Amino acid sequence: MPVLNRIAEFHEEIAGWRRDFHAHPEVLYEVERTAGIVENKLREFGCDEVIAGIGRTGVVGIINGRNGGSGRTIGLRADMDALPVTEKTGKDYASTTPGKMHACGHDGHTAMLLGAAKYLAETRNFDGRIAVIFQPAEEGGAGGKAMLDDGLVERFGIDEFYGMHNWPGMPAGHFGIRAGGIMAATDRFYIDITGQGGHAARPQTTIDPIVVAANMIVALQSIVSRNVDPLHSAVLSVTMVEAGEADNVISRTAKITGTVRTLDGAVQDQIEERLGDFVPQFARSFGAEATVRYARGYPVTVNSREQTAFAAQVARDVAGAERVDEDAPPSMGGEDFSFMLEARPGAYIFLGNGDSAELHTDMYDFNDDVIPVGASYWVRLAEKALPIR
Repeated sequence: MPVLNRIAEFHEEIAGWRRDFHAHPEVLYEVERTAGIVENKLREFGCDEVIAGIGRTGVVGIINGRNGGSGRTIGLRADMDALPVTEKTGKDYASTTPGKMHACGHDGHTAMLLGAAKYLAETRNFDGRIAVIFQPAEEGGAGGKAMLDDGLVERFGIDEFYGMHNWPGMPAGHFGIRAGGIMAATDRFYIDITGQGGHAARPQTTIDPIVVAANMIVALQSIVSRNVDPLHSAVLSVTMVEAGEADNVISRTAKITGTVRTLDGAVQDQIEERLGDFVPQFARSFGAEATVRYARGYPVTVNSREQTAFAAQVARDVAGAERVDEDAPPSMGGEDFSFMLEARPGAYIFLGNGDSAELHTDMYDFNDDVIPVGASYWVRLAEKALPIR
């Protein structure tokens, strides 16, 4: 089953929703306008239940099939929030809010799932229930976890979760998926170094924490290159260094901040433990003291094997086998859909955005040409997961 004719018929309508969301971006949990539009449209489509305020500003629509014989509920999730980025695309529908931009395509994700909801509410060609889930605060706010904490699974009896993200650099309308870890855990570390300050002209009387930090930054790379199995993926990046207040004073303290990305829980544990051992010992070799705080962020996004195979088949039905990569490379970026996949089995899939600017950049824009493909994927997934008996 290729792109659905009915979806193609309201392609421009869905694109209009998408461009309106793009022009009015909202960040984190502050998605009141977007969530309000989503809620109103779900009611307009005739969803059987529409519940707002799940996870603060999330919205859930329930669409019942022709009968409830299967007793199963499938959750389809889209994210609604934007990023604190100033847009530079110059598009007619560019952000009208200074310092905020849909630089990750959540406007497209929301619009495609709305299009699918419209179709599914019209046809109801499935047996069971579909929960269309519109989530706030994916970009660092753990909105997915907030919705789970608010009873998302228990309240709606969700059996499986499915998610989708556009992917620049992948041919437009193609799909990529893999079983196991597809998006990385996103952890952070904070290192505080304490030395002995003094006059910059008399360094011999000091223990310079900046020298310690400089050497430590280089040495930290050995944690991945000489501790982690090279057949496993891991990234350790130092992203901030803070020290000093004057050019003629050697500071007493320095701070190093960074991120760790892993695709395997055992590797995540290994790096956290190694950092805890390495940092204070390394600092002491310079006569300084150092502590490290390790903060776990989003967990690894792990696709269940059975649901991944199913999602790949759905993608083949929509796009053709030659346009579906079932062994797509994982990303070291993070995704809080991971919390939903910890709660229930499911799968997360990439949808090619074509030769566009990269995600999280001020020139990025969602490719409206892929809307019929993405919306058709959602429809076909619902109908195939809950076939009418």
